Amino acid sequence: MTQDTAGHTARDITQGATRDTTRDTAHQRRGLSPRGIHVPLITPFTSGGDVAAEALEILAHEVLDAGAAGIVALGTTAEAAALDEAERDLVTTVCARVCRERGAPLTVGTGASGTRAAEAALARLGRWPEAGAALVTVPPFVRPSAAGVAAHFARLAEVSPVPLVVYHVPYRTGQPLGASAVRALGELPGVVGVKYAAGGIDQETLALLGELPAGFAFLAGDDVYLSPLLALGAAGGILASAHVATDRYVELVSAWRSGDVPSARTLGHALARLSAALFAEPNPAVVKGVLYAQGRIPCPDVRLPLLPASQAAVTGALAALSAVMEPGCHGRTLAEPDERHR
Repeated sequence: MTQDTAGHTARDITQGATRDTTRDTAHQRRGLSPRGIHVPLITPFTSGGDVAAEALEILAHEVLDAGAAGIVALGTTAEAAALDEAERDLVTTVCARVCRERGAPLTVGTGASGTRAAEAALARLGRWPEAGAALVTVPPFVRPSAAGVAAHFARLAEVSPVPLVVYHVPYRTGQPLGASAVRALGELPGVVGVKYAAGGIDQETLALLGELPAGFAFLAGDDVYLSPLLALGAAGGILASAHVATDRYVELVSAWRSGDVPSARTLGHALARLSAALFAEPNPAVVKGVLYAQGRIPCPDVRLPLLPASQAAVTGALAALSAVMEPGCHGRTLAEPDERHR
């Protein structure tokens, strides 16, 4: 497959501390859809270990056909850390082409421990006009103060060519943030949402959902907690689990939104069991194992230091998927997944 990069020109990046109205309007127009399910696509590989670009393109079309509101390129699920720069560019180009053809929102994962490095990563997004938002992690490993995190995102929001979605995932970054700190990030011009993956639902989660900044989208990032977060007011989710049964995750959002509580509860329990099964081993190994079993990708491989999913994990996930696809499935007790696999 050839890469369609013709006509993709780098746009100027404003360096000043003051944002102008034209740029803010462009951010609002091109930003992440505030509702629905966004799928952070895996990076499929060939048996020889290369990026399977054609399979990626087909997969992107499939999740959009099933009702996904948008796709995310180069998230954690994409094994972005294991891809070289040329591979990351290829993945972004393929996803951008699909989103251009479909008129769908594209979010691209980026970020770094250092602010300068994160600025450079964001600047490169100017190559893809289809990119509507950047999913940016809270700075990992360095553990800055809450004020340092705020300064980091304020600087990135000043220079980014696209709006930012904060990726709050403390069990990966080592940086917990309270509701007030996340709310402060949401008040920054150019920050349009948060992928919230704090490992559970606690008082800080409730406090944040109870007082969200205007126009700031709370998107569930812990797949297993999607249903209760929707019940509490989340706008949608960025969910690796939605590679499979995409339409059922979309249906769950619609059920909560329409007030069909009985249907939402039943489906929510079933999807939570599916998500738990898909995260039984480090992400995205089991997701890839299921997609391979379905014939949707050419190879189930992940790159070291990840290992392929065990057959038992794939079998369990396929059984959970089968139950989700049956009408009238009923809730059962759900064992909490190991958050280290998120």
